[in-house]
Amino acid sequence: MAGGLGEESEMTCLGKSQTAAATRLRAKRSRGIGRAWLHGLGMLLLCVSFSLPAYATASLTLPPEAKQAMDTMYSGDFDGAIAILHGLELAQPQHPLGFLLEGEAQWWKIFCANSQVRYGMVDAWKRGKRPEDDVYLALTDKITQLAQEQLAKSDTAEMHLYAGLGLALRARIEALRGENHAVAHAGVAARAEFLRALELDPQMADAMGGVGLYNDYVDSLPGIVRFLRFFMGIPGGNKKEGIQQMQIAIEHGVLTPVEMRFYLAKNLRTYDQEYERAISTAEPLGERYPKNPIFQLMLGNLNLETGRTERAAEYFRAVNAIAAADPACSNCTGCATCTGCAAHARELANSLAGGSVH
Repeated sequence: MAGGLGEESEMTCLGKSQTAAATRLRAKRSRGIGRAWLHGLGMLLLCVSFSLPAYATASLTLPPEAKQAMDTMYSGDFDGAIAILHGLELAQPQHPLGFLLEGEAQWWKIFCANSQVRYGMVDAWKRGKRPEDDVYLALTDKITQLAQEQLAKSDTAEMHLYAGLGLALRARIEALRGENHAVAHAGVAARAEFLRALELDPQMADAMGGVGLYNDYVDSLPGIVRFLRFFMGIPGGNKKEGIQQMQIAIEHGVLTPVEMRFYLAKNLRTYDQEYERAISTAEPLGERYPKNPIFQLMLGNLNLETGRTERAAEYFRAVNAIAAADPACSNCTGCATCTGCAAHARELANSLAGGSVH
């Protein structure tokens, strides 16, 4: 581990300043959350609400390469995961799974690169169009195209799930770019795919989690929801049911448990200010994937919100250690020149800790 935070007295002072600023930050958040919700719309699967079954079983079987790539990706090595997935894509060029997981890995890179501290929260905030987005958009189109080609041969819940997830990946980047009409277009198309997936397999936990994510979002900001429902015909949601559905995906899903846990924790923080529940939801991510700077940074941020400055310091030191071990950052003489997620996460940790991360 290279360096660490300051003395305990400095962190205590930090805790007092963070607490004093909390009220002001929450007031600002009431304005910022509206924009955050539009970004969150990119994550929505835009499905109507279903009754919860008594249980949900795994509906998908993944090849070993896919499982390895997912574990590598969630461990914070996004490029390493992409390298594994390129092999899967070569082996199965007509199957969307490899391209779908590559899209997920690319999204985490984009999410990290565009994360900033606003209103006291670390998140990927709107940043407009960029030329490099075209490669990502082409990948999302390929996912959906391959799924549709397979659906032309056989109508399966699995391929409808892949098609919908490809559209959801596209909606994420459009939301980041502030293209709200494009977000709506991709979201509505994804909605149709997930509806069909659940019609064919009502216990598909990954699709059900998407329904829950939608329910949670639309019940969080009713003013914006009414506006969108009027113009887009989007059905309403139920937060309690939505969280239950997301929990089913976390417990029984195959493709989405990690992301569902991350976004549930983020939503509990952003929309409900339920910091304790957000922490308990996110902690398994930090424990299972200690080398993922995004997860460690989020937990540090959440612990600052609750005044646990020493615990936050542990997570920020973990981010610092990850960056120090990253070849892209190990010889860095100034974080502004660093590249990579770990380096950027270190900058954000330093910002949250008031410049005391070394």
